[in-house]
Amino acid sequence: MFETKRPAPADRCFTSPAIEQCIEKTVSKIRDPEIAWLFSNCFPNTLDTTITHAKRGGKPDTIIITGDIPAMWLRDSTAQVWPYLPLAKHDPKLRQLLAGVVRRQAACVLIDPYANAFCRTIKQRTEWKKDNTEMKPGVFERKYELDSLCAVLRLSTGYHDATGDTGCFDAQWEQAIDTILETIRREQEMPAEGEKPHYSFMRTTPLAHDTLSLGGKGHPGRTCGLSRSPFRPSDDSTILPFLIPSNAMAVACLKGVARLCDILPGNEARAQSARALAETIDAAIRQTGIISHPVLGKVFAYEVDGFGSYYFMDDANVPSLLSLPYLGYCAADDPVYLNTRKGVLGHHNPYYSEGKAGAGIGGPHVGGGFIWPISIMMRAMTSDNETEITDCLSMLKQTHAGTGFMHETFWKDDAARFTRSWFAWANSLFGELILHLENKYPGLLSRV
Repeated sequence: MFETKRPAPADRCFTSPAIEQCIEKTVSKIRDPEIAWLFSNCFPNTLDTTITHAKRGGKPDTIIITGDIPAMWLRDSTAQVWPYLPLAKHDPKLRQLLAGVVRRQAACVLIDPYANAFCRTIKQRTEWKKDNTEMKPGVFERKYELDSLCAVLRLSTGYHDATGDTGCFDAQWEQAIDTILETIRREQEMPAEGEKPHYSFMRTTPLAHDTLSLGGKGHPGRTCGLSRSPFRPSDDSTILPFLIPSNAMAVACLKGVARLCDILPGNEARAQSARALAETIDAAIRQTGIISHPVLGKVFAYEVDGFGSYYFMDDANVPSLLSLPYLGYCAADDPVYLNTRKGVLGHHNPYYSEGKAGAGIGGPHVGGGFIWPISIMMRAMTSDNETEITDCLSMLKQTHAGTGFMHETFWKDDAARFTRSWFAWANSLFGELILHLENKYPGLLSRV
C-alpha cells in the first residue's frame, strides 16, 4: 500500500550506508506503517534530491538547494543536514559531504554576510528578483537575516561535536567567523537619524512583507545590545528591528562557537569575542525582550524596538519563540518560556490557526489560515507530554495529502490545499523528530 516515493537508487544525488541502515533500523521500531513510510521518504530527501558534492581546490565542497528553488539558503542548508550529523562518525563519505557544507557556508559568508541565499557558483548572477540592494556575483537573494549567520555557527559547532574533525576549520573558516562576529556586532548599533545604514533593501513588490520600509532602511530602533535582523527566518521583513528568536539563537550559537574556538589553536581571541558578544545579547534579551503580557504574564516578545514597543506573535519558521529550547537558549520548563508557549500555541498569536485539517502556527509569508508542518514538528520536539506528541504525529500523518512528504503549508480545513511539494527543510525536520522521539521516548513509536 505504501510504495516508496524516493528516487530510484541510480537517480539519487548521494547515498550513505549509515543513513540507509538508520532508516531500516528505525522503521522496524515504528508501529504505524504510514508514519514509517513518511520517515523513510522524508529523512533521506535532502541527500536524495538536493545535494551536489564535489571538490574545490582539493577540498570537499557541498551545495544544497532548498528543493523547488535552485539556490542554497544558509539557514535551510544547516537544518537540512542537521539530523545526519550523529551518523557521520560511522560513514567517512557522509562526513566529507558535511565538511563540504561547512566549507561552502564559510565561502558564502565571505561573498556577502548580508545575503541569505546563494547561487551554485560564486560567479553566477541571479535573475530571480530585481532588488535595490548591493547585489554581488554568487548571491541569489540579499535579505539580511541574523539567523542565517547563526546557522553557519550552529553547523560548524554541531559538525565538530559529532565528528571531532577539525580539518574544515581553516583560514577561510576563521575569516568567515570574524566576518560573522563583526556583522552581528555592527548591527547592534542603530544608525543615527540621517546616517546611511550598513544595509538596506528594497524590492518592487505588492507584498509589504517582501521589502523594507523607509527607503529600504526598515523601521527605526534604539541601540540596546540586541542585534538587528531586518528579515525573519521566513524571509519576511520584521515590523520592529530586533527579532528576539534570532537574537536568542545568536546567544546559543555564539556560545557554541566559542567552545569550539577554545580548542582550536590560535582561536583564543575569537572564543573570547564570541562569548562576550553572547553575554551582551543575552543581557539585552533579559532586559528588553521579556515583556509583561496582560493575560499571560512574563513572556518573550517576538520583536522589540528598544524604545519600549513590542510585538507578541510567533512565526512557524525556526528560529521561533516556540523553538527556544530546541535551539538551546532556555530550558523547556523555563517559566517565561512556558508562558510564551501557551500564548503562541493559542489565539494570543495572530498566526495560530485551528481547523478541520489541523492546528498550528503559520505566518504572513503564505498568509493567515495556512499552517506550517514545521510548527507542528517543533511543538512535538519541545514537548514532554506524550499525548501532545501523539496528537502532533497524528496531524502530520493526516496532512501530507497522500504525497508521502511534508509541505511548506496546508490550509487549516483542507490538507489537499498545500504549498511547495518539494521542501527539503520540512522533510529533514520530520526525520529529526522521529529520531528524537525514538531516543527520548523509547517505545513511543511502537505504541502509536
